[in-house]
Amino acid sequence: MGESMAPRRFSVHQGLGSGYVADVLLWKKWSVGVVVLISSTALWFLFERAGYNPISFMANVLLLLVVILFSWAKSASLLNRPLPPLPDLEISEDSFVMAAHVLRIWVNHALLIARDIAIGRNLKLFIKVAFALLVASYIGSFFNFLTLAYIGVLFSLSVPLLYDMYQDHIDDKLCVTHKLIQTQYRKIDENILKRIPMSQNKEKKVQ
Repeated sequence: MGESMAPRRFSVHQGLGSGYVADVLLWKKWSVGVVVLISSTALWFLFERAGYNPISFMANVLLLLVVILFSWAKSASLLNRPLPPLPDLEISEDSFVMAAHVLRIWVNHALLIARDIAIGRNLKLFIKVAFALLVASYIGSFFNFLTLAYIGVLFSLSVPLLYDMYQDHIDDKLCVTHKLIQTQYRKIDENILKRIPMSQNKEKKVQ
């Protein structure tokens, strides 16, 4: 009775949406994960190491595809063969509306942060955003966009799986790290941020 209950494990699969993407990221559909990994590695090698231009590469691939489909359709009409089995090449309205909705949420969130910094003069939020941008700029100085995207794919295919396997150990380490960060933030807040005069004179005059 006196023993503390073990903390409830977080479902990584549910956290990722419990859908097809979650199955791929957790390697439940390992064949799709292998295809994504091999394709991203091949594209990164072609564009980053072999020196191919992405625009010319995509144009050549599309040109080859168009020539193959056109030749297939012509030969099929001459030899009374079936046409190429192409699906309907269109984007559904529901998919477009869902993508626009997600994009609108992210844009509104970014605008809300910008408004809170510019008009609300939230100093703590300003420091957090500035620090995040400095870190992003520092990391971006070492890698180009393509390499960062490839690293993002590698992390996406590895971090969720590792966290799902070793969740208890990782949570313990993250808890210790979070406490250390909170301690340092309190020191900065007490010694620096709270000493900066805030614009509260107007509120006092109104009262």
